Amino acid sequence: MAQVIALVDDDRNILTSVSIALEAEGYEVRTYGDGDEALRGISTRPVDMAVLDIKMPRMDGLELLQRLRQTTQMPIIFLTSKDDETDELQGLRMGADDYIKKPFSQRLLIERIKTLLRRTELAQGKGTAPDPGQTLVRGELVLDGARHLCTWKGKAIDLTVTEFLLVKALAIRPGHVKNRDQLMDAAYGEHIYVDDRTIDSHIKRLRKKFKAVDDDFQQIETLYGVGYKYKE
Repeated sequence: MAQVIALVDDDRNILTSVSIALEAEGYEVRTYGDGDEALRGISTRPVDMAVLDIKMPRMDGLELLQRLRQTTQMPIIFLTSKDDETDELQGLRMGADDYIKKPFSQRLLIERIKTLLRRTELAQGKGTAPDPGQTLVRGELVLDGARHLCTWKGKAIDLTVTEFLLVKALAIRPGHVKNRDQLMDAAYGEHIYVDDRTIDSHIKRLRKKFKAVDDDFQQIETLYGVGYKYKE
């Protein structure tokens, strides 16, 4: 069965051209011209992934992202204006997995989509039987890769695929420092480049999620100018 992608943009030219390119890659594409229409459509007919424009009428991409994150952790890429750094940072802090600046290469967008969907399948263990070896336990932290489940002190932490892979990359070797390049490779793969602030924004959101269930959570440490580590 083809994976389904929601494409949300008020630019009809982008909807048409990107839909054609994605369908040529074997994806099913559902297009929406604004955030309100997309929210109603995705709520009734779930998709595997969403690509959202930021600037849209009725409901912009940031509000749509916020609303979607209340019910789903599917991968989300958002599209930003060329120099709109504020939107990029805000979107990452609200839970987007990645962003691409307009004007963008359709080939780049397709590669980002393939990477995120592939990581989602691996993180969720789709198509494979649950493997006890996929469960990582570090003190109060439990990461179950087969079920894409993260718990801290027995309480579930709802993580996106990117967040799950970042926690795993840090927790797999407690006490060892991971620089941003290493974390980028763990979360995005070696052939996808994202800048430092993307990783930093994901780490900030991760800490916020853990602190929501435990005010004393301090396991993810920052080593300024070096990177991050998971406390032993």
